[in-house]
Amino acid sequence: MILEMKVPSPGESIKEVEIATWLVQDGDYVEKDQAIAEVDSDKATLELPAEASGIITLKASEGDAVAVGAVVCLIDTGAAKPSGAAPAPAAEVKAEAPKAEEKKPEAPKAAPAPATTYAAQTPSPAARKILEEKNIQPSDIVGTGKGGRITKEDAVNAVPSMGTPTGGSRGTERTKLSMLRRKVAERLVSAKNETAMLTTFNEVDMTNIYALRDQYKEEFKAKHGLGLGFMSFFTKAVTRALQLYPDVNSMIDGQEKISYDFCDISVAVSGPKGLMVPVMRNAELLSFRGVEAEIKRLALRARDGQITVDEMTGGTFTISNGGVFGSMLSTPIINPPQSGILGMHNVVERPIVRNGQIVIAPVMYVALSYDHRIIDGRESVGFLVAVKEALENPVEILMDNNPKKALEL
Repeated sequence: MILEMKVPSPGESIKEVEIATWLVQDGDYVEKDQAIAEVDSDKATLELPAEASGIITLKASEGDAVAVGAVVCLIDTGAAKPSGAAPAPAAEVKAEAPKAEEKKPEAPKAAPAPATTYAAQTPSPAARKILEEKNIQPSDIVGTGKGGRITKEDAVNAVPSMGTPTGGSRGTERTKLSMLRRKVAERLVSAKNETAMLTTFNEVDMTNIYALRDQYKEEFKAKHGLGLGFMSFFTKAVTRALQLYPDVNSMIDGQEKISYDFCDISVAVSGPKGLMVPVMRNAELLSFRGVEAEIKRLALRARDGQITVDEMTGGTFTISNGGVFGSMLSTPIINPPQSGILGMHNVVERPIVRNGQIVIAPVMYVALSYDHRIIDGRESVGFLVAVKEALENPVEILMDNNPKKALEL
């Protein structure tokens, strides 16, 4: 029996996917539920499992865009499992494929290279003319044509040495962007072109947060099995500020404003396929432990390529932490259709004035990019000041003067 495997729908709004990688080869025997391909949608990369055991026939190539519901491969469920084949995982099955190819007598004889007509570094007629116009000797460049022949493109790209050493690699590579990366690019350009984006900045004295982490991080980890990081403090500060300034927790839909009484916080993380933005639902209800646990769960799923479309859908506000990569300052781009994004940066010891005295303190610059069509200066600056106040006075503002209770210790 021949089973037609069709592309399942990764989400309600997704109409097509792209075959990112085939994990099996045409003619392989696959087991039911074995991952046979990775497919890119415009929101995530997902694995495609085999629906039955049998011999597989591929009906699409890597890089092909395939409509949801289209046949992507055939599985002959009546085919017998090859004799001697161990019930090994997909990686081991793939590892045997090259050995089978090496045994083919035709392989070393296939497609013999034609005899070279031109010696190495011999220019084609068109290339020779260009080189003469540039006053460049053929011996000064390396040809990329067959047998080292200098092509017209080599000549066009050649630059007179003018005393500069030659012979270094000048290769280029052209690869197709994944569907996920293309969609991210489209959304970022759309955000720049279709919103009145503005960024406001402030600085945060992280002294009190450092003191709290130093005092409680070991006890917190022993009790909950989680690290006590900056993100829980920032998330709590942001959800409080969003409730004080609800316009920042709103978005435009045509000629209407949609406001939310909940805070679904998108967290920008770096995954193997690029930027991903999973969402913490109702973050305003999460404790410090709850925020740290949810961020860890989502980050691990993004890293392992297991994040789902539903986990990245929605979100009313975004937090982006470029500080983990060493960023000092940036202007983050809004994640549409949201109206605001907070950028965190690295913490650096800087001189500041405290109680009339210059002291050295751990300082972080923060940036709020917002859509000025819906958020005015008063709301944007007020929001960022509220975040700053909460972070600089976490025990009083975020922990109700009881850190052990807030941290569930």
